[in-house]
Amino acid sequence: MMKILRYLTAVAGIFVLWGCTSMDQYPEDSMSPETYFSSEAELRQYTNSFYTLMPTASSHSLSWYEEQGELVATNLPENEIMGTRPLPTKSSEVGWTWTKLRDINYFLQYSHRCADKEIREHYEGVAYFFRAYFYYNMLTKFGEVPVYLEPIGSSDVASLCKPRDSREEVINQILEDCDRAFNQMLPQGKKTTEVCAWTALALKSRAALFEGTFRKYHDGDPFNPNHLPWDELLKICAESSKKLIEEGGYSLHKTGKEPYREMFYSTEANANEYIWARIAGVSAGKMHNANDQLMNRGVGATKRMICYYLNSDGTKFTDRPDWNTVGYLDECKNRDPRMAQTILCPGYKQKGSATVSFTNIAATKGCYQYIKYVSDASQNSFDHCRSALPIFRLAEVYLNYAEALAELGTLTQRDLDMSVNKIRDRAGMPDLKMADANAHPDPFMMSEEWGYPNVTQSANTGVILEIRRERLVEMALELNHYNDILRWKEGKVYEKPHYGMYFPSTGSYDLTGDGKYNICIYDGKKPSVSGVKYFKLNTDIVLSEGDHGFAIRNNEPGLARHWNEEKDYLYGIPTSQRSLSGGALTQNPGWDDGLTF
Repeated sequence: MMKILRYLTAVAGIFVLWGCTSMDQYPEDSMSPETYFSSEAELRQYTNSFYTLMPTASSHSLSWYEEQGELVATNLPENEIMGTRPLPTKSSEVGWTWTKLRDINYFLQYSHRCADKEIREHYEGVAYFFRAYFYYNMLTKFGEVPVYLEPIGSSDVASLCKPRDSREEVINQILEDCDRAFNQMLPQGKKTTEVCAWTALALKSRAALFEGTFRKYHDGDPFNPNHLPWDELLKICAESSKKLIEEGGYSLHKTGKEPYREMFYSTEANANEYIWARIAGVSAGKMHNANDQLMNRGVGATKRMICYYLNSDGTKFTDRPDWNTVGYLDECKNRDPRMAQTILCPGYKQKGSATVSFTNIAATKGCYQYIKYVSDASQNSFDHCRSALPIFRLAEVYLNYAEALAELGTLTQRDLDMSVNKIRDRAGMPDLKMADANAHPDPFMMSEEWGYPNVTQSANTGVILEIRRERLVEMALELNHYNDILRWKEGKVYEKPHYGMYFPSTGSYDLTGDGKYNICIYDGKKPSVSGVKYFKLNTDIVLSEGDHGFAIRNNEPGLARHWNEEKDYLYGIPTSQRSLSGGALTQNPGWDDGLTF
C-alpha cells in the first residue's frame, strides 16, 4: 500500500494504443490543476496513459502459460498448477500495485477544469472504465481489496492504512463505474483499440458473471463464508449482455472460407465482432510471439481439449467407445470445424503456404499443436507476430448471457438461439437444443477424471455443461479460462496429468493423412524409415503405459501437482504490505505469512 504514496513524477516512456502514437509527457509536478485538464487534447493525452493497464503484446502470449489448467500443456508447468505458488513478500511479485489507480483518481479529481461538459464527461467515462477494469483484476486475484476513489496524500495515514473492503463493496464499485462509463462516453464508431460505452458494458457482463458464479460455487467455503448472494449479479450479467447484444451494433464475423481462424490471424481487429482489442505494432516490443511460441516452444493442446470438441453432426466425440484409444487421423475426422481452425489437424497449411504441415511433436512432446493466432511465415521469428489480440468480443457476451441464465434456472431455447446458437451457426454446427442437453447431461464433462464434477446438479445441469463446452471451444487461448476455473470451483483439474496423442505402440505414423509416414517412435536400435522424424521412446517421447498410451511430457511421471481447495483460489497478500499496514490488511485464507496480526 505504500506504493500509493508515490505521486506520478513523470508519464515518461509510455506509448499509447499499442505503439501507434507516442504521447508527449508532462511531469505531474508541472501539471497545475488550475491550468491543466482544460482542453480535450489535455484530457485525451492524460487518459491515454491508462491504456498501460492492458497487458503488453508480448505478455499476452506469455499469459498462455497461465491458461495451462487442463487445456494447455507446456514444458514448464506454472506454480499455480504445481501448488508451489510462493507467498509474495513484495508488491511487485504479485501485482499488488496501485500507481495507475492513483493516476485515474487524480484525473477524476481535477477533470472539472474542462468547461466543455460533453467532452469532460466522455473522458471521465474513460477513467471510470479503467478504474472498474483495475478493480476487476484485483478482485479476481485477491478478493477483498481497499477501495480508493480519490488520490491519497502522504499525510493521510488513516486512508493509507485502510483495511480491505468486502467483496460486495468491490464488485458494487466495479458495476457502478461501468454504469458511469457507459452513460458518459460519447459514440465514437467502432474503434477497436479505444474503449467505448460498449466496452464498459462488456466489462460489466464479465465482472457480474465472475462474481455471481464465484459466490454460487464457493457458497459457505473459506472464500464466501458469509453466503453472499449471487443471483442478483447473474441477473445483472444477463441484462447487460442482452443490452449489448441487441443495441451494440456488433455481429459475428462470418465471411471467408474459415472465418474463425482468419479472424484470429488477421493483423486487423475485426470491428464487427471485436469490442476491444490489442493491435500489435511493427516496432520492437509491440509485437507478440504467437507463431514462435505455438509452433516451437512447447505450448500444446491436451487430449482433454480435443475431447471437448463435438462431432460435426453435434454428437459427443466421447460417446464413441474408442474415444480414448483412437488414433490422431481418425479423431480429427468429422469434428466441429473450429477444432481444425484452432488446433493443427491433417491438411493444415500455414497462412500463405502451399505446404501441408504436421504437428511439431518435438516441441509439443506428443501433445496437439495450437494454431490460433498463427499468421504467415514472415511472422515466425521471436516476438514478430502481428495478429490482433481480442480483449472483449461479442462471442464472449453471447456466452456470458447464456451461462448466467442457465445458472439462474431461467434460460429458454429462445435465449440459446439469440446467443450460443449464433456462435454455432458461424462454426457450421447444429443448434444446441436445451431439452436434449438437459435430458442427456454429458457424463464425460461431469466426470472426476476428465470433467467438472462440481457443476450445479439441477434440471439445467446438461445445458450448463454444454454452454461451458462452447466457452472452452470458442474462447481457447483468450486468457479467460483460469478465471473460469476459479469461479466454477474446479481447481482440482490442475492436478490431472496432461495427456497428448494416443499411440498404440512404437512404429511409424502418418500425421497428414496422405499415406506417407511423418514420424517414427522407436525403442532400442534406430530403424531406417524414409522421410520421417525419429523419436526415441522414453528419451524424445514418453507414453503413459510404457510402450503404448497417451504421449506425456518427459517430466510428467515425476510431477506432483497439488491444488489446495482451502487456499489456491486467491493469491496471498504481500507480507511487506501487511507489515506496513500494522495488521489493517488481513491475509487471505490458507496463506500463513508468520505475522501475528
